[in-house]
Amino acid sequence: MNEEFTSSCSASDCASCSGCGSDQNETPNTITLTLDDNTEVECAILTIYPVDEKEYIALLPLDENGQNSDGEVYLYVFSRTEDGNPMLENIESDDEYAKAADAFNTILENARKAEETGLENAHKEETGELLD
Repeated sequence: MNEEFTSSCSASDCASCSGCGSDQNETPNTITLTLDDNTEVECAILTIYPVDEKEYIALLPLDENGQNSDGEVYLYVFSRTEDGNPMLENIESDDEYAKAADAFNTILENARKAEETGLENAHKEETGELLD
């Protein structure tokens, strides 16, 4: 089952979007998902990442204020049509979902470590401690 993908970013790959005119520092790139029941959900694109032979996309559903209070993340198979348009598909098997979720968790953990290292280095620079 495919989800309709409408992007607010004009670039074809918003995970590595640059120079498309959107200011990524102000608002995240978002898409609007139209679910099977015709409910529309605005989601921030967190990342597009590979696992084995497929690509996956991690989306953060946003409320009417552009916030996410529960931390829920949607994972989908990400591909492109012959015309190059982005397409999302549900992950059908539990095993495939587990692989995609594990890879996403690794991405999150690496981002946390990088942020902590950056904060630690910034603190050392502020206090005059030098890194060797």
